[in-house]
Amino acid sequence: MSGRERAVIRAIDFSTGTLGLELLERTNLAPEDLVDVLNGLMTVGYAEMRPYGEATSVATVLQTHFDVNPSYALQLREALAR
Repeated sequence: MSGRERAVIRAIDFSTGTLGLELLERTNLAPEDLVDVLNGLMTVGYAEMRPYGEATSVATVLQTHFDVNPSYALQLREALAR
């Protein structure tokens, strides 16, 4: 994972998920960069969004809720701990 991907995964609350607005504040990424990273994480299955969608955009990212995919949560925690 890249540094940006790690920053976004760390910013997502593993138990309850996080709103896109909070991710933007926690990661200090530009909105376009955050959207690119989130779409990449969703493509490989590491992250999910509520309401469900295949991808997010700059227009929708701030009010969308993002979760870590529970299937990968343990592996992601281990990868972030290294």
